[in-house]
Amino acid sequence: MTRRGVAAILILASVLAGCGGGSGSSSTTSTAAKTTATAPVAEPPPNAEEGTVFVSLGSAAGLGEVLVDSEGHTLYAFSGDGGGKPTCEGACAKAWPPLLDETGEPQPSNGTGAARLGTVERADGSTQVTYAGHPLYTFAGDQRPGQANGNGQSAFGGTWTALKGNGTPAG
Repeated sequence: MTRRGVAAILILASVLAGCGGGSGSSSTTSTAAKTTATAPVAEPPPNAEEGTVFVSLGSAAGLGEVLVDSEGHTLYAFSGDGGGKPTCEGACAKAWPPLLDETGEPQPSNGTGAARLGTVERADGSTQVTYAGHPLYTFAGDQRPGQANGNGQSAFGGTWTALKGNGTPAG
């Protein structure tokens, strides 16, 4: 390649790098990002097996730090689950989808305790993630990461609560 060609590539690279994150408008973007921040999405380690389920701590509206799934959605426990066995089936599981793990080895992330993570077999043979003995569920009414619309709801014969990192109910 000629010197002129190398120079053109270097100039193009410099221009493109300058477009990626100048400091002129980042303060506006940064401020907007801070006001609309949601629960962090768990970033799997580089060697994570595809399909691995991560349980993290993330921020939920009005509750502070709670357990969230890999996409930042709040995770809930159901008071109707006795002895760590999931009882939410059928219509209940449509409204409160269980956190399932095909690998059977959920992983902690962002401050959750590995010793508190586990799994339990559901009636249909699938494997549901547990935390501190509580089968974990998401809520269909939470449309975005960081929402906790299901916290404190009574439905399907029990109460739904988001969990803190120590496994106790939040707020």
